[in-house]
Amino acid sequence: MKIALAQLNYRIGAFDENLQKMLSAVEKARALGADIVCFAELAVCGYPPRDFLEFEDFIRRCEESVRHLAQAARDIAIVVGAPSRNPVPEGKDLYNSAYFLADEKIQHVQHKTLLPTYDVFDEYRYFEPATKHQVVEYKGQRIALTICEDIWNIGNENPLYTICPLDEMQAQKPDFVINISASPFSYQQSDERLHILRSNARRYQIPFFYVNHIGAQTELIFDGGSLFVNPNGRVACEMPFFEENLSVFEWPHPAAKDAVKDKLQERNKLELIKQALILGIRDYFRKLGFQKAILGLSGGLDSALTAYLACEALGHDKVLGLLMPSEFSSEHSITDALQLAKNLGIQTQQIEINSIFSTFRQMLKPWFSDLKFDVTEENLQARIRGILLMAFSNKFGYILLNTTNKSEMAVGYGTLYGDLAGGLSVIGDVYKTEVFELAKHINAEKEIIPQHIIDKPPSAELRPDQKDTDSLPPYALLDAILYRYIEKRQGAAQIVKDGFEPQLVNKVLRMVNLNEFKRHQTAPVLRVSPKAFGMGRRMPIVAAYNLFQQTAPEKG
Repeated sequence: MKIALAQLNYRIGAFDENLQKMLSAVEKARALGADIVCFAELAVCGYPPRDFLEFEDFIRRCEESVRHLAQAARDIAIVVGAPSRNPVPEGKDLYNSAYFLADEKIQHVQHKTLLPTYDVFDEYRYFEPATKHQVVEYKGQRIALTICEDIWNIGNENPLYTICPLDEMQAQKPDFVINISASPFSYQQSDERLHILRSNARRYQIPFFYVNHIGAQTELIFDGGSLFVNPNGRVACEMPFFEENLSVFEWPHPAAKDAVKDKLQERNKLELIKQALILGIRDYFRKLGFQKAILGLSGGLDSALTAYLACEALGHDKVLGLLMPSEFSSEHSITDALQLAKNLGIQTQQIEINSIFSTFRQMLKPWFSDLKFDVTEENLQARIRGILLMAFSNKFGYILLNTTNKSEMAVGYGTLYGDLAGGLSVIGDVYKTEVFELAKHINAEKEIIPQHIIDKPPSAELRPDQKDTDSLPPYALLDAILYRYIEKRQGAAQIVKDGFEPQLVNKVLRMVNLNEFKRHQTAPVLRVSPKAFGMGRRMPIVAAYNLFQQTAPEKG
């Protein structure tokens, strides 16, 4: 039997667009002699649809798409994900389902059993879990249909769940497993995915066909990487990351069955993050119907990296860099920004903010005259820049890209309505130490980001001779603490046990918690780590846990 896996880039709620993509893939799979073509979880509507699922018309459109696909299931079967209605009034209104379409009909529907409610997932809000597990027979083969999380409870060892769908199906002796998935990217996810699929294949001694989404849906990025894994747990083929693809696999196939070496793509963390961010920017603009980006070019590394990624995603002619020097800006901040713009081939505009800043200070003089220059005046400069950037955005139809990194966002080292403004946070899930690593990775073959930008000490340049280390620990130390607190969810006592100074740990954790209110007001953050700010990390704004008597960082 020949199985085609189609990893496609869907748009949430774009029913006609998604349907045409799938119909084209059906024709291609048919031409290649496939017996079955498989599409991803909730492919008809895009993933995650969230509260669109509560609209009757949305579900009706999903059903129409399934009917159209069924009509195309001639001489080929189609497996596709879509919501389906639950006839039992006492339960949730919907199931998350895998449809098996053949002979122009819906032949079988298998619902998803394991509904994740952790990190970015909230499926139990919308769906009823399956209680029945039935294989489907087609052309003499018994097929176990599963949906994403259903294969992540191997042998019922996952403490989140009490049932293992594949264990339930084992008595029916399936010949192979099809898993339709919506597995968001993080730089660890492809390895975890491999482990799960290998472990399942070895446990049940049957092959697995796994199809994933690609593309970005606001903050979530899907990397594809669909897989065919043979019964001994070897990867017979892994489909490309970050691009649409359709591949046909034959089973049983002697070469695949006896394979002793995995056929895998290279897994370079920095390259994966780079490609994910580029795709995240590109799809955010394309799916919203925008083409042009603007950002503030400070001469610093964060804006340099963001500008590079935007050029790769949109094209250099679609990116504008706005230079907004003040009396505290160093000469090299301007020359570095201009050299970067030249290297990238982007246009720049320059607006001096000294006169605007002076006007604000003069207006506030009746109230501020006896008070010393402090974070208030620093933030005024950042907010002036935010106003100018948004003026260009409004007038010329740009989306403002936010350039705040994860380290700054974590501790609140940014100005609300100033340098935290923007329509999309590009590197808000990339620690400052990773920003340095990415810059060096980008420059590996050719200097694109000027070396001086990488080498100079980071500074907001909002007061004379300012350095980030005036307010924050060195980034290598700060990021090590932040990673333990955010990604690993370690408390202060655990982090101190790892060898960090208690007072510093308390200070950093205090800053993270005190600045939750800022993160609630910032742009969507492209997710590339296992724990990003946004929908995957839900913390209260007003709380006393791990809070101590301490002032916020100076750049507030």
